[in-house]
Amino acid sequence: MIDIRRASERGHFDHGWLNTYHTFSFGDYQDERFMGFRALRVINEDRVRPGKGFGTHGHRDMEIVSYVLEGELAHSDSMGTGSVIVHGDVQYMSAGTGVRHSEFNNSATEPVHFVQIWILPNAEGLAPRYDQKRFDESQKENRLRLVASGSGNDGSIPIRQDVNLYASVLKPGASVSLELPKGRHLWVQTVRGGLDVNGNRLEAGDGLSASEETAFRFTGGASGAELLAFDLA
Repeated sequence: MIDIRRASERGHFDHGWLNTYHTFSFGDYQDERFMGFRALRVINEDRVRPGKGFGTHGHRDMEIVSYVLEGELAHSDSMGTGSVIVHGDVQYMSAGTGVRHSEFNNSATEPVHFVQIWILPNAEGLAPRYDQKRFDESQKENRLRLVASGSGNDGSIPIRQDVNLYASVLKPGASVSLELPKGRHLWVQTVRGGLDVNGNRLEAGDGLSASEETAFRFTGGASGAELLAFDLA
């Protein structure tokens, strides 16, 4: 069974400094039909104005992944980590027993555009941890690059959940395939361009879930596509 979550149906708030879209219920946006998908709890697409950001705040027992599309995102946390991530970087923070952090646009002139992902962990009360890796476009071009996973295979960031997160940048008309074992589930988020998934057309911001299919073909549209694909238990 395939379902499509259109970009225009997402929760949306423009706070001036932050323009944000919520694929699933988050904060003041609550919809009982969209509370997450399997262990995937949050997909927020955020645009933050220059010099603005999220002040220091706390989380616990959540796997948090950030994927930058444009600009520079500055991170600081109570574990002593400080870094700036740009397009191609994948940032991971496991909140565990509790961590405080801030995320700011590192530029005084240009906005930052990124996707924030929350995944429910497979265990609670673990020590917080942080990781960050770069996956250049050449690693993602016309292929599915594993960037985060429960196994840490293929140089991916190891996370605390049975999830395989792939990133891909498809040229116009280029295709890649993904086979899932029976009983696994797929969520695809189109983050740029246009995408065809098994005959279903997606545009930037659209999401697609599948729970009874095992074979998938992703094809870039006329302007190509950038996507995140989640293989979930």
